[in-house]
Amino acid sequence: MASGPGSASPTYRRFADLPLEVAGYALSGRALAVSSGWERLTTVIRLFGGGLSGEGEDVWTDADDQRRFLTAGAVLDLSGSWTLDAFSRHLEAIGVFPDAPSPTGTDFRRWGFEAAALDLALRQAGRSLADVLEREPAPVSWVLSLRLATPGAASTVRPVAERLAVYPDLRFKLDAVQDWDEPLIAELQSVAAGRVASLDFKAHYHGTSVDTQPDPGLYQRCLAAWPEAVIEDPSTDPRVLPLLEGNWDRVSWDAPIHRVDDIVGLPHPPRILNIKPCRFGSLRALCGAYDVCDARGIAMYGGGFFELGPGRGQIQYLASLFHPNGPNDVSPRGFHGAVAPPGLPDGPLPVAASPVGFAWRDPTGQD
Repeated sequence: MASGPGSASPTYRRFADLPLEVAGYALSGRALAVSSGWERLTTVIRLFGGGLSGEGEDVWTDADDQRRFLTAGAVLDLSGSWTLDAFSRHLEAIGVFPDAPSPTGTDFRRWGFEAAALDLALRQAGRSLADVLEREPAPVSWVLSLRLATPGAASTVRPVAERLAVYPDLRFKLDAVQDWDEPLIAELQSVAAGRVASLDFKAHYHGTSVDTQPDPGLYQRCLAAWPEAVIEDPSTDPRVLPLLEGNWDRVSWDAPIHRVDDIVGLPHPPRILNIKPCRFGSLRALCGAYDVCDARGIAMYGGGFFELGPGRGQIQYLASLFHPNGPNDVSPRGFHGAVAPPGLPDGPLPVAASPVGFAWRDPTGQD
C-alpha cells in the first residue's frame, strides 16, 4: 500500500510536502471554569524553529492527563528537518500519548502537535493556509453549545434566557437530557423560538458526566418540538431507531466519526456531519474526511471542545474554508464561561485569518 503524500486526499497533498524545521517545543497550560460547571484544562503546544514558532492546542478532556502532560514538559524528540507529512508520520511512530486511556486521547493530543506543525510550516514558508489551499475564507455562521443544567441539577431554560437577554441573535445547539419534560420543552420553545438549530443527544459518550440513556419519550418530544433541528448522535437502541425513520436526513454524527471509514460505513448515508478536527488526530485523516464529504455531497459543520487558546481560532479558520454556513459549534471563547460578558459578537464571525500561518484572530482581542 502506498504510504507517501501522493496516496493521500487532494486537499492534504496541497501542503503535505511543505518543509518544516523544528528545533524543539514548549508547553503552557490554560484553565477556565466553563458554563457546564466544570474546570476546563488544555495545553498549548508551541513548536519553534528557524526563529519562528507555530501553535496548536491539546484539548483532551481528562484534567489529570493534562496536568501530567504539562508537568512532564518537552520529552518528545521532534527536532529535525522534515516535510509536514514526514513530521506527521514521525509523530505516529513515536506516539504522542503513550499512556492514553483510549485512542481518542491520542487523537486529541496528536491534533495539537499537527496543528502546531502546520502553523510553523506555513510561517516558515511565508504563506497562509487559505493561500496554500486556494480557498477564500468566508464569514462563519455558528451556534452556541449549551447544557440547561450543571451535573446533578435539574434542567431549566434560564441559561438560554439569560444569554438571549444580552445577545438576542444567538442560535443554539442544546444537549437534550432525560428531564426535558413537556412543560420544559414548551417553555424552551417560547423563550427560544426559532433559535434551536441542533439537538445533541450524546448517546455515544461512555463513562463521562454527560452520558445519556436511550429514552424513547425524550426523542418523541424533541423530534416533534423541533422538526427542523439537526439531530446529533442519537441512540441506535432498538427502542429509539423506529423514531428516527423519516428523520435520517437531519441526523448527524459526531462522537463516532474519527476516520473516512467511519463516514463511508454509516448504515444510512448522512446528509450532514459534524467534522471535529481533534477527533481525527492527523491532518491527513481530517483532509480525507473533508474530501469524502465534498465528493458525496455531505454538508459539514465543525465543533470544538472548549478550546481555551489558539485551537479555537484554528477550528474557526477551518470552518471558514470548508463549511462556513453550517451550524458550527465554534462560538467565540468569551461564551465559554458561566456568564457571557457583554461586547461579544453574536452574528457570523468576520474573516480574521492571519496573513501567514494557521491562525485566526479572536474577535474579542484575547490571545
